[in-house]
Amino acid sequence: MTERVVIAGAGLAGCLLATLLGRRGVEVTVYERRPDPRVAGAERGRSINLAVSARGLAALEQVGLRKQALERALPMHGRMVHPAGGTPNFQPYSADRERAINSIGRAELNAALLDAAEATPGVTLRFSRRVTGVEDGRVLLDGEPGERAGVVLACDGAYSAVRASLEGIGCDQDFLEHGYKELTVPPRADGGFALDPDALHIWPRGTLMMIALPNLDRSFTCTLFWPKGDFTALDAPRKVRAHFEAHYPDVAGLMPGLEDDFARNPVGSLVTVRARPWVRDAGGALVALVGDAAHAIVPFFGQGANCAFEDCIEIDRCLDETGGRWDRALALYQERRRPNTDVIADMALDNFVEMRDRVSSPLFRARQAAQHALERRLAGRYMSRYELVSFTTVPYAEIPARIRRQNLILGAAASAAALAAGTALRASRRSRRAARGRGRPAR
Repeated sequence: MTERVVIAGAGLAGCLLATLLGRRGVEVTVYERRPDPRVAGAERGRSINLAVSARGLAALEQVGLRKQALERALPMHGRMVHPAGGTPNFQPYSADRERAINSIGRAELNAALLDAAEATPGVTLRFSRRVTGVEDGRVLLDGEPGERAGVVLACDGAYSAVRASLEGIGCDQDFLEHGYKELTVPPRADGGFALDPDALHIWPRGTLMMIALPNLDRSFTCTLFWPKGDFTALDAPRKVRAHFEAHYPDVAGLMPGLEDDFARNPVGSLVTVRARPWVRDAGGALVALVGDAAHAIVPFFGQGANCAFEDCIEIDRCLDETGGRWDRALALYQERRRPNTDVIADMALDNFVEMRDRVSSPLFRARQAAQHALERRLAGRYMSRYELVSFTTVPYAEIPARIRRQNLILGAAASAAALAAGTALRASRRSRRAARGRGRPAR
């Protein structure tokens, strides 16, 4: 494994992958278009707090960061749904109310991963240098030919410049009509949380959903998911305040900086990316797409970072299995991961509908309570989709089939129970009729 490896992008996936490869003795150079975010700070309004769950924690364990991440995270044991005109209700994520997803700031986790990569022998970080493509075996830096590389790993996001530079890669980009904008609920005057910190808060308002995740400084990062035209319609501070007082009255008074945040923070796009294929030869450099560059997903299942981390772990595993042969390892990585990323992309889109429309429905809550009852009664044999995605490392691609099998078994059990009850009822009726016949006087 003597090839020079270049990683484009020092975000979450790029840093984790650099650390894993450095520990294998691979010489890695990581290029990042931004200045060092540990010095320059994070981009305003671009965080979308991460919900790190079982898959991400398993990956962080591989580089010794699980404990550190959990120490800097806040567990959220369920959703707090704020219905329009109703009382907030708490919906636990797991049947035992013990499992939680973990809210952590993207910038903070990125800084920890940067520190880990920088401390790994063989890993070099280069900031303010943008990889704009790969051509004739050379990495293009800001459009100019740079170093030769045997392997280039594109961790440069949903709008990957490396991906765009490669011939023969198809890329479907499906944009939601919704964009997102971040706001802040600061701590109370006494320093406490203004909302319950043990929950992911949701204000389901159809097309105008808002969520909030807690931070260690006792603030909340709120994210609006609105059709883009609705952002531009609120073109004056008084309109912003009036809209929030009408649609989010229980939180509007907790946001003294609302008008300023709304005006200053950008509107981001929500896109699902499906690239085909993920691995190409670019004039002697073997190039592979990783994370969002290959399969960006919308954030509504909280799996974007968790899924990208699994990519990194899979590449490391495939290098083990192929004896360090990059060509075979990357082909195997693509074969294994692509079916999984296709499935979680679809589930993330479906979860948007669930968060936006279903969570306030009494029928949804009843179904969720029934699922939790089954999980308690059939521990390990029945698990909801949410539990399988968030609290296990079962491959995403296996989850739909498992859910179908569970439902078939439950359906068969319910039919058998109904049949047995019907048979018992008929037998009881026959017995009662026979008893009445024996009790009649002779004529």
